[in-house]
Amino acid sequence: MIPLVSVDVQDAEPLVLEVLRSGQLTQGPMVERLEQAVAELAGAEHAVAVNSGTAALSVSLEALQLKPGDEVITSPFTFVATLNAILASGATAVFADIRAEDFNIDAALTEDRVSERTKVLLPVSLYGQMADMAAIEKLAVRHGLEIVEDAAQAIGATQHGRPAGSFGIGCFSLYATKNIAAGEGGVITTGSRDIAARLRLLRNQGMRSRYDYACVGGNHRLSDLHAAVGLSQLARLQTSYERRQSNAEKLSRELSGIAGLVLPTAMDGYTHVWHQYTVRVTEDAPCTRDELSSTLACRGIATGIHYPRPVFDYDCYREHPRIKASEVPVAAKVASEVLSLPVHPQLTDADLDLIIAETRAALLS
Repeated sequence: MIPLVSVDVQDAEPLVLEVLRSGQLTQGPMVERLEQAVAELAGAEHAVAVNSGTAALSVSLEALQLKPGDEVITSPFTFVATLNAILASGATAVFADIRAEDFNIDAALTEDRVSERTKVLLPVSLYGQMADMAAIEKLAVRHGLEIVEDAAQAIGATQHGRPAGSFGIGCFSLYATKNIAAGEGGVITTGSRDIAARLRLLRNQGMRSRYDYACVGGNHRLSDLHAAVGLSQLARLQTSYERRQSNAEKLSRELSGIAGLVLPTAMDGYTHVWHQYTVRVTEDAPCTRDELSSTLACRGIATGIHYPRPVFDYDCYREHPRIKASEVPVAAKVASEVLSLPVHPQLTDADLDLIIAETRAALLS
């Protein structure tokens, strides 16, 4: 089976051994090195490592000290961690529909959702391509709002030369499937010294120093072992990106012109880092999205559906008092069509040829 995701961590061994031999397994020098590297990559003054991408979102919202009744506007087309973090903060989740061309929140529709209770804009930079953060930033300035960018899938991405994580607070994930995969982990970037200081308190039980508690916090620390694995991949992020881009270009070149198959594109002025290569199988195709997925699985090719429905469209959320569900027709339609094909750097030329041949055969038969 050609996997949807494949992670190469073999060159992490020297750094992991360094940690093991040091005897300091958590919140040590390797975490600091990771923070410095991510801050530089994101063009941010500060970076704070935590133990997951979900924690990055949750702690960032907690640092903004939201109150009951405060609202956070986000995308309905995202992984559930985005919504769960908003609910954990005590705020109310509000949704603006997405643009079909890049799967990200529509900034024009976002402004329509702003109210006197809105405190935070939480766009999601999906699949490796940034949301329109420049427009989001202008909207935030116009209304006096904070920005928390869910850039879990977009480390290294840029918009007109400006990196993901450089708009307000940026949240990255180092989960096992991400472009930088430490197994678990997350990093928060910010240009605010005060926000960074509060984030460091919140991740470590609210402690300024041992048993000196400044606020209520939690255990969101990242281990040095995970940081070592992440650092080893950051060192070759550019090489990995170039391979992903080459794979995406070949997929798009060879799959173009097929009726009912909408291919992903990089928006003008954007650097897409291709965390996922996600196509849309529309009603004009000779088979459904699910049928194509099943056919490819039978041919030894793994695919993924990210995501099968709007994030609030589940029983546990439908009646939630702090979720303001709304009509999101673009997200609902896209959710019924999306299918991710393998694009990771470990794909061989033969793998790519097989993915292309079997996809064409299924859609052109």
